[in-house]
Amino acid sequence: MSEKIKYNDMLVFDSKEPIYLFKDWLELAAETEPNNPNAFALATVNSNGAPSVRMLLLKEVNSDGLVFYTNSNSRKGQELAKNPYASMCFYWKTLARQVRFEGLVREIKSEIADQYFASRSRGSQIGAWASDQSQELFEKNDLEEKVLFYEEKFTDVEVPRPKFWRGYRLKHEKVEFWAEKTFRLHDRYVYDRSGNTWKTKRLYP
Repeated sequence: MSEKIKYNDMLVFDSKEPIYLFKDWLELAAETEPNNPNAFALATVNSNGAPSVRMLLLKEVNSDGLVFYTNSNSRKGQELAKNPYASMCFYWKTLARQVRFEGLVREIKSEIADQYFASRSRGSQIGAWASDQSQELFEKNDLEEKVLFYEEKFTDVEVPRPKFWRGYRLKHEKVEFWAEKTFRLHDRYVYDRSGNTWKTKRLYP
């Protein structure tokens, strides 16, 4: 093998807890990505096992898991209610790095969801009430009229969190870090939860 393609620049990983490394990568992405460094693709499956995927924004991360918020009546909300196992994928083009998470998704406590909802802009709060997410929108004006309706309804009062707008936490059981390398000899490193510890291994690219 020539010096040009020798695979000798592999990343060094901490085997204790993958979230620590993920936070480092996320912090670096915040410095380099022009838009939404906390964006990720969430994959769920329906009752027939057919997958669907969409982009969301990560709102919190710690050793307990990764938190996001959405409408529980949406397609993803309904699919998670029937099959709570899901996968997340973060990809940062400027860093040429990717992280994938797999695990069970559970709703977070309502009081925590209340606190986060209260921190959102008023326009986003009204939008949460007005949007029947994933349902058919027959006329564009229908959405605009609902926005106006809720703006009037909540005039001069705080906008409460809709009961259908909920927070979810994915408890990571498997995490894979991927870093792009030359000649497609990418660096892949996997964490698998084993009780209270993590087992690690590298994968062929």
